[in-house]
Amino acid sequence: RRPSDLGGAKIVAGADAGLDEAAALRRGRLVHLLLEHLPGLPPAAWAEAAPGILALEPGETDAALAADCLSEATRVLSAPALAPLFAEDALAEVTLTGDVPDLGGPMIGVIDRLIVTQDRILAVDFKTNAVVPATPGDTPEGLLRQMGAYTALLGPVYPGRSIETAILWTRTATLMPLPHDLVSAALARASCA
Repeated sequence: RRPSDLGGAKIVAGADAGLDEAAALRRGRLVHLLLEHLPGLPPAAWAEAAPGILALEPGETDAALAADCLSEATRVLSAPALAPLFAEDALAEVTLTGDVPDLGGPMIGVIDRLIVTQDRILAVDFKTNAVVPATPGDTPEGLLRQMGAYTALLGPVYPGRSIETAILWTRTATLMPLPHDLVSAALARASCA
């Protein structure tokens, strides 16, 4: 089972960006690929490297979509406040497995960015939603459950450290920390479902 498969909405209710679900998911995968691979390159090389990176996703990517995804990734990677997420000591695409009590069996997930310090762990997931919630409490339930599962999986790996989660909303290049109680309550609702 995956943390992203715990039920609940993944987008803000009533949000319509003009993309069907398959197109929105594809766009999200393309932006994720750029955010995964571009940080290791100098900014001057991003535009040249982007087509090869985007080709890692099966299917044709038209020029307009490629340009849109590169523009979004560039805004994120150029935002000074987000620089720590893309520093050399940040862990990228971290696979995490373990058991979450009350969810019935093992879980496996991939955390987009993991920041590990002596007393704190920060798990960050990239979300490309067209409509960004105004507050953590407005975050769609499915995303809160996913982040709650990451918290539960990371706790045994890093005992004694504060486990924190946040969502990086790529459309606005903003990092939204999620209160522990909020994601824990969402995870509890998943276990009751």
